[in-house]
Amino acid sequence: MAQPAQAQIETLMIAAEDDGARLDRVLAARIPALSRSRLKALILAGEVAIDGRTIRDPSERVKSGTAVAVNVPEPEAAQPAGETIPLVVVYEDDDLIVIDKPKGLVVHPAAGHATGTLVNALIAHCGDSLSGIGGVKRPGIVHRLDKDTTGLMVAAKNDRSHQSLADQFADHGREGPLQRGYLAIVWGAPDRPKGTVDAPLDRHPQAREKRAVRHGGRAAITHWQVLERYAGSDGKPVASLVECRLETGRTHQIRVHMAHIGHPLLGDRTYGSGFRTMAARLSAEAQAALAGLERQALHAYLLVVQHPTTGEPLEFRSELPGDIARLRQVLADQHGRAANGKRSILPKT
Repeated sequence: MAQPAQAQIETLMIAAEDDGARLDRVLAARIPALSRSRLKALILAGEVAIDGRTIRDPSERVKSGTAVAVNVPEPEAAQPAGETIPLVVVYEDDDLIVIDKPKGLVVHPAAGHATGTLVNALIAHCGDSLSGIGGVKRPGIVHRLDKDTTGLMVAAKNDRSHQSLADQFADHGREGPLQRGYLAIVWGAPDRPKGTVDAPLDRHPQAREKRAVRHGGRAAITHWQVLERYAGSDGKPVASLVECRLETGRTHQIRVHMAHIGHPLLGDRTYGSGFRTMAARLSAEAQAALAGLERQALHAYLLVVQHPTTGEPLEFRSELPGDIARLRQVLADQHGRAANGKRSILPKT
């Protein structure tokens, strides 16, 4: 277990009443100064040892009488620096800012992305007003979009607004007006006009960067409806435009859930790699539009939040970005006759 200079070592003995309990839960109860997520990260990083043996599994069962040592590295001293990165600001006041995130923009600094993130851009744009509740690397951030997912995001500009917005996202719109709507182009077409995927998500057992439907994972619910169907040369649906509404907000939720029901997103190399041969059923122009996408066909087009100060609902909509719009237009023009012989029309967003 590494011990960098000036690191703090927390030590404790496992009591009889904790015998057989999970390591992360015991540590969270015994070291209240550190959050459970922080302790879990330290375990995964190899900074926790039991009787001198490094443990990297947060679910490790502990035994009474054993000694646990937690190596807590010095926190990073400074928050990310502000960077002048162009932002499409949809709305802004003294409490919050809503932006239309482009593809390729990482939300906050992380491994491999120390700079050039949305957080760096927000610090430069908002200055000292940006809420610090999210932590030194995530000021103002109350929710996220994947790097290559485009669309609407809200950030808090002060701590009171951050708490209000965070509570809304934690409640998932059950009590308030919060809504999150996405447009996705998926392979094939569901056999029903709409439905719900209720399937818990957790880390993939073999690939840590992925998520998977797993028993015992965190609850995840996605409501979907088909807006357009696109037929292949054989008359069968080759792809469809689907609207998804989130009832929960888990990492990669829509991507995993649509793949789970057999309709992964076009361009999704992580969860849709097994559907690449479907591209052969597209016209040459549609194949070219898909190749130019270079990301999953997913866009956060709708966001409704309650204003932290006035209490009024704020609704924002974003049109499909150019790359997805081109793909959708080609599919509609050349594959727009659905299997039922009717041409669907995308509602104006």
